[in-house]
Amino acid sequence: MSGYEKSAWARYFAHANYILAVLGGICLIGLVLILAFGVIMRYAFGQPILGLNEIVQLVALALVMASLPYATEQRVHVRVDVFDKALGHWGRMFGDIVSRLISGYVLAILTQRAWAKSMDALEWGDATNMLNLPVWPFYAVLAAGTALCVMVFVADILLILSGKDEQ
Repeated sequence: MSGYEKSAWARYFAHANYILAVLGGICLIGLVLILAFGVIMRYAFGQPILGLNEIVQLVALALVMASLPYATEQRVHVRVDVFDKALGHWGRMFGDIVSRLISGYVLAILTQRAWAKSMDALEWGDATNMLNLPVWPFYAVLAAGTALCVMVFVADILLILSGKDEQ
């Protein structure tokens, strides 16, 4: 998103993506530590950690969804450019816009549903079965990650249409 790097909103937006990416990194480190501890406890001491699966599932959700906007902004996803030469400049531009529109639409629906589910879970006190962990924060992270990712797609489309896209 280097075409907008000088505007204030782009700096705040990039900062929000970065903060979520740091949260994703913390989740990754926590996931590695808890899994290593769980393996040691199970096989060395014969004492498995109660609810480890719940912890891993929820932290993995936070890890992926918190890292998604930053990875999308930095364009570090796998990209296949098999037909780029055959499509030419206009075909690539059309394909880039259409792919971002479809992805943004799907993620916008997911954002709306995750936010609604987060509010329901908060209102009703939904929690995991074994450890009774509240689930609303994880839905909120999912909603935040997908919402920021939608904004990345919108900014990408604006960059493509303005000709400032640096793919």
